[in-house]
Amino acid sequence: MATESTAGLALVSTFCPDRVGLVSGITSHLFEQGINLRDATFASLGSGAEFSAVCELPENLTVAEVQASLSSLPVLAGAEVKVSPFAFDPQPGPQALVTHRVEVSGGDQPGLVARLSEIFTQFDANIVRLDAQTLPDRAGERYVLRFSVSIPAERAEVCLSAVANTAETLGLTCRTEAL
Repeated sequence: MATESTAGLALVSTFCPDRVGLVSGITSHLFEQGINLRDATFASLGSGAEFSAVCELPENLTVAEVQASLSSLPVLAGAEVKVSPFAFDPQPGPQALVTHRVEVSGGDQPGLVARLSEIFTQFDANIVRLDAQTLPDRAGERYVLRFSVSIPAERAEVCLSAVANTAETLGLTCRTEAL
């Protein structure tokens, strides 16, 4: 049974009300169990929060035990906690190497994420990370999209121009950064 497997990699995912101390509480608990974090993310999503990480489990610890121990933490009261075996290679491939960061901001528009992400696909660019937030602004609200992308060098200039042109057409601002 998959939840009884020992040694190896596990995906730890939590979703709960946002509160101070979540990352510290979760990561300290995992460390105390001898678990090493690999790739990890945390985000506030409205009044909720999501933490997920690929973790290296010690040989004597099962995913079921990790899930039970995390579920009992006071900082995760009311949380959805899921721990499952991680079957993918934990080493990032070449498409995970971030070559550019792109930020598009302005008024929110239906289909905006879909439209911009489609441009990256057209140029064989891989979105490695995406962050989208509605932020308060003097004029009301401002929607900010941040893409960390891997763009083939020979297509980068044209891809970034297409994103900037689309943003401008939609009345949005676009900033790019080569890494």
